[in-house]
Amino acid sequence: MMGHFLTFEGPEGAGKTTQARLLADWLISQGQEVFLTREPGGGLPWLRGALLQTPHPLSPESEYLLFSADRAEHTLKIQEALRRGAWVISDRYLDSSLAYQGFGRGLDLAWMLQVAEKAAPLKPRLTFLLDLPPEEGLRRAREKNRFEGLDLSFHARVREGYLELARKEPHRFIVLDATKPLEFIQEEIRRAIMPLCGF
Repeated sequence: MMGHFLTFEGPEGAGKTTQARLLADWLISQGQEVFLTREPGGGLPWLRGALLQTPHPLSPESEYLLFSADRAEHTLKIQEALRRGAWVISDRYLDSSLAYQGFGRGLDLAWMLQVAEKAAPLKPRLTFLLDLPPEEGLRRAREKNRFEGLDLSFHARVREGYLELARKEPHRFIVLDATKPLEFIQEEIRRAIMPLCGF
């Protein structure tokens, strides 16, 4: 039996990592196998620091292709876990690149999707988009990286990009108000996956 692929998306400081970990812990407590992973670094761990912390500027094209190289390897690991019947929970996946390098950096989305056909052929069953104003997200952010140093207009474009992606695929995206209490958000997430649960 194939497993379920779930992703968590959103801007800086939205609480994706916390919510993904809480859901993983709950599923494990229900006797489920869980593969909790993240991007960047899910496929090529050494690339995470290079992509998030490098002081050297990268062109948007190079940035996206490096993310895609990591994602191609990451996808192989996800597919293996799904074949075992595991719940795969990823903190970011392709939608992050579409929001950040596409809407944020201005890359051509059609070209990005062509690359993704090879690098990221998987489509998540559900994507939880934790939405909040960029000002609040940057204030909350704990993991300092080079994206946080970009101007507020960049982060506003990223947010609008995410919301546009959600509008185009309402059957996949579940948009959550990330300003609400952590426990309330987690309850909404668990309620959303119940139709997939056979336990």
